Amino acid sequence: MIEYGKPEREKALLVGLANNSLQKQEIADSLSELHRLANTAGADVVDQRIQVRHKPDPAYYIGRGLVDELKERLADSEINCVIFDDQLSPAQQRNLERALEAKVIDRPILILDIFASGARTAASRLQVELAQLEYTLPRLTGAWVHFSRQYGGIGAKGPGETQLEIDRRQIRTKIGHLQRKLARLSVQRNTQRKQRQNLFKIALVGYTNAGKSTLFNLLTKAGIQTADKLFTTLDSTTRVMSAGYPCKIVFSDTVGFIKKLPHQLVESFKSTLEEVALADLLLHVVDCADSKFVDQIKQTQQVLSEIGADGLPYLMVYNKIDLNTEFQAPIDGPASFPVSAQENLGLAALKAEITARSQVNIRR
Repeated sequence: MIEYGKPEREKALLVGLANNSLQKQEIADSLSELHRLANTAGADVVDQRIQVRHKPDPAYYIGRGLVDELKERLADSEINCVIFDDQLSPAQQRNLERALEAKVIDRPILILDIFASGARTAASRLQVELAQLEYTLPRLTGAWVHFSRQYGGIGAKGPGETQLEIDRRQIRTKIGHLQRKLARLSVQRNTQRKQRQNLFKIALVGYTNAGKSTLFNLLTKAGIQTADKLFTTLDSTTRVMSAGYPCKIVFSDTVGFIKKLPHQLVESFKSTLEEVALADLLLHVVDCADSKFVDQIKQTQQVLSEIGADGLPYLMVYNKIDLNTEFQAPIDGPASFPVSAQENLGLAALKAEITARSQVNIRR
């Protein structure tokens, strides 16, 4: 039966580039994550390619031989979208689209698209739109046919202004408008934070799909949406709790991090992520059932460094022990708490530590 009203899912082919043969498995893991991102965005992944190449080709990112191979593959299939695991330069994207005669996107714009689809609050929608415009601005050439046309006819004599220049100017104007609106929202958030400045503040951070929101619900009874997919949470949620704790505690659930997170997105979400930088304690939530959780810890620490939160005290919360019954938390390093937010396991020890930390904060 044909379902009307639903857009047809795109058919995608994924492409990754490895510097050497030893890096192929690392790139294969990254493409596996890219596969999940593509599915989240609404595409069905049909095929993938990994090329071993010492450095990217300046014109096409991949070698000319693989460009020809992909063109043949696309001609004999229903694939209509090629997704690259790394950021392409504007010229590379333009050259690839012309050579392959298909839509070509990269990992950053895919993540931005997912954020745009999932943003719910006014602040997050503004932040995502700003990031998209800043990413798009240098890529205007060749993005749409009309950008390359010039006005002609009567009244168009003299230096004139190309359509591309007009669109660039309009986008810069829009970026300025969004930045001013976000600045006003930031002032409102700062006012709300001042009202909570004497309370003990905890922020949950971690890689996307680590289970932060599920844990947040258990700690606060917030009832926010959870799902086993990437980027379920895009909007920071804050709850003030007193029941079960010796004092009022502010819990903040934050957007999940991911490898190769677009720089524009980190920049535009900085005002929201200030909830993390101003926290008294971080709960670094880790999916210990994921074979790549060590790398995910490093990626989260990198983003924390970017937003100036890397020096804050934190607890490691190794989630999903119900899916990895053999897991053993590291003996050295910060305090670690193996838990299962889904099955409500190990939460008593974590809550006891939170209580102890908050009491120390009261005595100060």
